[in-house]
Amino acid sequence: MELLPDKALTREVLRISTPAVAGLSSQMVVSVVETAMIGRLENAKVVLAAMSLGLLATWAITSAFSSLATGTHVLTARRSGQKDNVGAGDVLNNSLLLSLIIGLLFALPGVLFAYQIINFFSASLEVARAGTGYMQWRFVGLVFFLFVVSYRGFFNGIGHTKIFMYSAIIINLSNVTLNYILIFGGFGIPRMGLAGAGCASAISNAIGCVFFVGATFLPSYRRIYKYYQGFRIRGDILRQIVRISLPVSFQNILILLGFLVFAAICGVIGTTEQAATQVVITALFMSFLPCFGFGLGAQTLVGQSLGNGHPRLAYRYGMEAARLATYFTIVLGGLFILVPETVISVITNNAEVAAVARPILQIAGAAQIVYAAGIVLAHALQSAGATVYVMMVEVLTHWVVFLPACYLLGVVLGWGIVGAWLALPVYIVTYTVAVYLKYRSASWLHMKV
Repeated sequence: MELLPDKALTREVLRISTPAVAGLSSQMVVSVVETAMIGRLENAKVVLAAMSLGLLATWAITSAFSSLATGTHVLTARRSGQKDNVGAGDVLNNSLLLSLIIGLLFALPGVLFAYQIINFFSASLEVARAGTGYMQWRFVGLVFFLFVVSYRGFFNGIGHTKIFMYSAIIINLSNVTLNYILIFGGFGIPRMGLAGAGCASAISNAIGCVFFVGATFLPSYRRIYKYYQGFRIRGDILRQIVRISLPVSFQNILILLGFLVFAAICGVIGTTEQAATQVVITALFMSFLPCFGFGLGAQTLVGQSLGNGHPRLAYRYGMEAARLATYFTIVLGGLFILVPETVISVITNNAEVAAVARPILQIAGAAQIVYAAGIVLAHALQSAGATVYVMMVEVLTHWVVFLPACYLLGVVLGWGIVGAWLALPVYIVTYTVAVYLKYRSASWLHMKV
C-alpha cells in the first residue's frame, strides 16, 4: 500500500467516501448511545449480555440479506460506468422485489422463534428472557430494513452517496430519539427497557424507507433512471444480484454467527465478561463502520472504472481508499489504547464491567488498525465480482483461526477474557494479508459480473 497520497485520487475517494463515512458514523453514534442507554438500566450485566446475543443473532439474518446492497451496488456501478441509466433503474426495481420476498419469508419465523434462537446461544435463562422482545422487534422491521438496503445500493452505485448520508442521519436521529422514549418511557408511552431499543430500530427503518421513496420520485432521478415506469421482472438481473450477493450472504451469516459463538465463549468465562465483550464490540464500531464507508467509496469507484474500461485506475482507487481508511483507524486505535477508560465511560458506568473491558479494548484497538485495509480492499474485490474469494478468506480465517484460538486461549488454557480476545489480532492480520495478496495480483481486474 502506497504511503504518499495521490491528490487527484484522494479528492475523488473523499468525494464519494465522505458522505458514506458520515452516514455510517451516525450509525456508530446510535450503536454507542443505544448501548449506553441499555448499560444504565437496572441489572446492566444481564441486559448488556442479552443485547450482545440478540444483536448478533439478528445481525446474522439482517447482514445476510443486506448483501443485496452489494449486488445492487456492484451492478448499478457497472451500468453507471457504461452510461446505461435505464439498466441501473432496472437493477433497483428487481432488487426491491427480492427485498420484499425475503423480508416476508424471514420476518414471521424470526418473531415466533426469537426466544428459542437466543436461548440456544445463552448460558443463562435470565439473559435469554431479557433479549427475546428485543429480537422480536428487530425482525418486525426486517422488510423496511431490506428496502432501505436496496435503495442504498442503488444510490451508492450511481455515486450519489449524499443520499445515503441523508437517509442514515434521518434514520439514526429517529432511532436515538425513539430509543430514549421507548427504553425509559415518556410522552405517555410505557417503559419498555431493552425491547424498546428493538422497537425503535423497526420504526426508524420504516421512516428511512419513506425517505427513499420520496427521493426516488424527485424528477432529477425518476426521469433519468425510469425505475418505476413499465416495471419488468428481469430474470437475468435477479440472477446477477443473487450470484454476486450470495457469497457475501454466506460470509455475513458465518462471520456473525462466529461472533455470536465468540460472545457465547465469553459467556462461558462469565456474565460480566460477556457484558464487557458487548461494550468493546460497540466501541469497535467507531472504527469499523467508517472503514466500511471507505469500502463503499472504493466499491463505487472501482466498479465505475471497470465499467468505463479503466482497470488500472480501478486498482489505484482501491489502494488509495485503503490508505485513507488506515489513517483513520490509527487515530481511533490510539484512543482505544491510550485512554480506554474514556471510551468505556461513554458506553457504561458499571465499574465491574468497565474494569474487565479495559484491557480487551486496548487489544482490539491495536488489532483494528490493520483491519482497515482488509475491509476496503475486500470491498474493491467484491466490486469486480471476486465475492467467492473474499467469502472463503473471511470464513476460513474466522472459523479455522479466530474461534479455535479464542476457545483455546480463553477456556482451555484458562487465560480468561484477555486470552479470548488475544485471538482477534491473529485473525485480523491473517485476513488482511490474504486479501492484500489477492488484490496485489491484479487477477481480479478482468473478471465479469
